[in-house]
Amino acid sequence: MSDEAEVVFGFNPVLAVLADGARPVESLLLLQGVRSGRAREVEQLAGERGIRPRFVERPILDRFTGGGVHQGVALRVGVRMQPTWDNVLDRLETTPDPLLLLLDGVEDPRNLGAILRSAEAFGVMAVVMPRDRSAPLSGVAVKASAGAAGRIDTVRVTNLARAITELQDRGVRVLGLDGAAPLTIDDPQADWQGAMALVLGGEGQGLRRLTRERCDGLLAIPMVGGVGSLNVATAAAITLYECHRGRRAAATRNLAMLTRKC
Repeated sequence: MSDEAEVVFGFNPVLAVLADGARPVESLLLLQGVRSGRAREVEQLAGERGIRPRFVERPILDRFTGGGVHQGVALRVGVRMQPTWDNVLDRLETTPDPLLLLLDGVEDPRNLGAILRSAEAFGVMAVVMPRDRSAPLSGVAVKASAGAAGRIDTVRVTNLARAITELQDRGVRVLGLDGAAPLTIDDPQADWQGAMALVLGGEGQGLRRLTRERCDGLLAIPMVGGVGSLNVATAAAITLYECHRGRRAAATRNLAMLTRKC
């Protein structure tokens, strides 16, 4: 599948693309007669980049976006340059306590977009996915990310299990999310410090056996209701927040200990 998000639509994703400037904009369409503040913001940013919008009727925008909820704005973009796997491995050497997110077979582009939104919000350095059996970074995924897809690195690898081993060889601890794990993400024994990669499985099946076996440890989300599992995007948001909270708490404790010693 291609990672070329040819059409981006909706105010947040379009504004993110225009502000970021990392992707070439081929065309910008605005709904004729819409003069809201956000529409004017799009026009202003586009003007700063030398992009002239086309004002079109709704049926044209509907066809351009494939019937998506475009809010009256859409653009066609070229490929955003993404790092290679070797680039990501090199960055591990210069990034303090890097956090990566590995997705083992997430195939719904809306889930992918929502996951990218959470990953960017909670400080993930890069999102890693296998080339096969993974959702493309399509216009649907970009819209669901609310602009985060334009700000966070994503990388495709041929073999996710091999990628896990390469991370471990570089001192990265790899933790997988599994509903049957005895240790929960809020357990005091859960260690969120240091270089780390979190692995989430795909819709319905969770982590594949080989991926699960390569992980250094497994964690579960504690639940008390009758629902047996959560949507992968929801699970990602919860886990990334708990990881972010744990890492901040550990940093605060370490600073307090250092202050006392001084």
